[in-house]
Amino acid sequence: MGHEGHSSYLQERPPPAHHTHPQHPSQQEAPHAHHAPMVADFKRRFWVCIVLTLPVLLLSPAVQELLGLEQTLSFPGDAFVLWVLATVVYFYGGYPFLKGLRGELMKARPGMMTLIGVAITTAYLYSSAVIFGLRGKVFFWELVTLIDVMLLGHWMEMRSVMGASRALEELVKLMPSDAHRLTPEGGWSMCPFRSSRWGTVWWSSPGNGSPPMGWWSRGAVGWISRS
Repeated sequence: MGHEGHSSYLQERPPPAHHTHPQHPSQQEAPHAHHAPMVADFKRRFWVCIVLTLPVLLLSPAVQELLGLEQTLSFPGDAFVLWVLATVVYFYGGYPFLKGLRGELMKARPGMMTLIGVAITTAYLYSSAVIFGLRGKVFFWELVTLIDVMLLGHWMEMRSVMGASRALEELVKLMPSDAHRLTPEGGWSMCPFRSSRWGTVWWSSPGNGSPPMGWWSRGAVGWISRS
């Protein structure tokens, strides 16, 4: 389940305008800061839908038949109660996927959100039509469990993204604020490291908050240990 699959729902950070060294974490927003609300959103939607999934399962004819509880769990109007519960799960739990579906279709780039959105919408619309008179069977329990699984998967994915962002933030802290820059004359001058440009070669000495030796050339950073 790729991160690009739900880029229409998640707010992406704009790319840098030019090749510069990243600023120190204290000088910019933490890389994982914009992911935290998304993780909380998926988590909240998941747990709400899980609570609603239990009565949906118990009211679904297929589940009742499997458990042999048709007479015990059935009551007048139970089909409409089932429809109401499934509707809440569809719109509340399925909102991120429906929004992602719309975004992907507007960009003419269907992806994971399109697949999920079409699946849950088809199941919901057909099952709703059955409730209101169409001959057939409902698929509400399949609908809500699919939404639950997708919410859980995206929640876990965003947690992983946050963990990776924190790890990268710790790596950035190892970068020195100042380093020696190779001049055109072949000498070295002390300059702020964040002012680096494409093709600049740097030498970072001990005491600058970095490994003993390092270089920054053509947009890449490398560290060389004297040992």
